[in-house]
Amino acid sequence: MDALVNFKPLLLATLKSGDYVGFTFFIGSMAMLAATVFFFVQMTQVEGKWKDSMLVSGLITGIAAVHYFYMRSFWAENGTSPTEFRYIDWILTVPLMCVEFYLILKAFGAKPGLLWKMIFYSLWMLVTGYLGETVFRDSSPLWGFISTLGYAAIFYEVWFGSAKKLANNSDDPVLQKAFSTLGWFIFVGWAIYPIGYMTIDTGWLSGVIGAGAMDIIYNIGDAVNKIGFGLVIYSLAVSKTMQAKVA
Repeated sequence: MDALVNFKPLLLATLKSGDYVGFTFFIGSMAMLAATVFFFVQMTQVEGKWKDSMLVSGLITGIAAVHYFYMRSFWAENGTSPTEFRYIDWILTVPLMCVEFYLILKAFGAKPGLLWKMIFYSLWMLVTGYLGETVFRDSSPLWGFISTLGYAAIFYEVWFGSAKKLANNSDDPVLQKAFSTLGWFIFVGWAIYPIGYMTIDTGWLSGVIGAGAMDIIYNIGDAVNKIGFGLVIYSLAVSKTMQAKVA
């Protein structure tokens, strides 16, 4: 009974007329729930190691969907941005997105060191970003710089570092295309997060973008980044499975 009571706000969250932030919370939660079902079902259509990649894609959107159900209820009740919920979501899902790079490159020589390095960079980026946005808000520019070092390290690995070299050395055009697309998600799709960080009241872009507008950008960006990331993995997994069957 207690569990049902606790779950009740998720079901009863209401959307007021003209609430565009709430609208994108509802769209984001349902889109990522649908994507989760799709990725889990598609696990049965791929073979071998690609099942792990599809599982991780489903976990990413599944974790995000659960958090978005809570975030939309928080917004409906309080009308303020659910910062803590967002960071809990990111701290769980962003490292999993980094895991995908290791999984698709494992057959081409990726070592566990790459996996743990990417996870460490992502956690560094998110934990320090959270501290700058909450605990040490007065010195948010400094913490934003520290957080950006983690993002820069991920960007370097994907675009110029060992992960990029493994993809180039694979001589696999399908994998290289997918890897390049994922790299663009890191470069372009993830750019909304440091921009959003700088729009808080102590940030360099304070007052340029309103909090409500930034929530809309976050909601749309989260859905596009997480679902898009998974669809790239899905396309790669299906292509490699078909190649294996033909061979």
